[in-house]
Amino acid sequence: MILQLEQNASHEQIASLISRLDAMGLKAVMNRTGGHTNLAIIRGVDKNTRPDLFKHLPLVKSVTAFSDKFKLTSRDFQQEKTIIEMGDVAIGDGSLLVMAGPCAIESREQIWGIAEAVANRGASVLRGGAFKPRTSPYDFQGLGEEGLIYMRDAAREFGLLAISEVMSPEDVPLVSKYMDILQIGARNMQNFALLRATGSSDKPVLLKRGLSATYMEFILAAEYTVSCGNPNVMLCERGIRTFETFTRNTLDLTAVPVLQEMTHLPIVVDPSHGTGLRHLIAPMSKAAMVVGADGIIVEVHTNPDAAVSDAQQTISPQVFGEMMVDLRRIGQAIGTPLREVQV
Repeated sequence: MILQLEQNASHEQIASLISRLDAMGLKAVMNRTGGHTNLAIIRGVDKNTRPDLFKHLPLVKSVTAFSDKFKLTSRDFQQEKTIIEMGDVAIGDGSLLVMAGPCAIESREQIWGIAEAVANRGASVLRGGAFKPRTSPYDFQGLGEEGLIYMRDAAREFGLLAISEVMSPEDVPLVSKYMDILQIGARNMQNFALLRATGSSDKPVLLKRGLSATYMEFILAAEYTVSCGNPNVMLCERGIRTFETFTRNTLDLTAVPVLQEMTHLPIVVDPSHGTGLRHLIAPMSKAAMVVGADGIIVEVHTNPDAAVSDAQQTISPQVFGEMMVDLRRIGQAIGTPLREVQV
């Protein structure tokens, strides 16, 4: 149920109403959108609960039922787009946020060189994996906390934010200590314990779509994190498995406008994992911008062929720079500016 409250309701009155609902065995979450204050009752009601049961409560102006299985992430609950602010950087505000860096952090020298390269070409967020969920147990698994330290220091030096993947609930505090954004990979999209753990974090979360997840399953995964207290979630389309084998995955750009109709969360596109082929990264990044993505995340390495992970889908700083020039031109044409750091 969504309870729309009177506009003149004070914080004390709203807190009192939430306490009253809690005493009734109901879990309510507050949201302000479109000049209105809403309370979403996310636990304690079912499909048989009648809306008129809440109309007698103080401050309640109107009562509506959720039309979808997901609640806090739906457009029913919040019509306005969520804008996630991270210092001087934001996503969801109408600009395109660019995240770039290596698939894996290999050494201090490597991540510092890449951080400088992507910062000088306009990226706002440095990406890199310290914990790597590899298909083979014998492949490079990452540097762990040592890699996080290298990446944090490099990002700070060049004025970037930093994002890295967290793989288990136990690692959320550790990765949160060093990173500005927590990434949940495709293989963990339905790791519900991990989703709940990131819901208790104060760091924004980038949630990648599972390899064969439907749109509804994808949003419901985000609902776990949001319902546990963290509203700052970005959805990342990173390709799905189909019958086509030419590319690593099939990058579903339809997801961008569809998800934007279904949810108020920002949408990011990952053309690196979505295609698996470096010559497709630039065209698919430009396509992502045109269809309305709020951000892109791409793999960049100063020596792509020597990358220990995902070399075939990693581009050089030169190619990244050329792509950024094209994105600026496209952004000027369609009214979507690049959000860039000043180095």
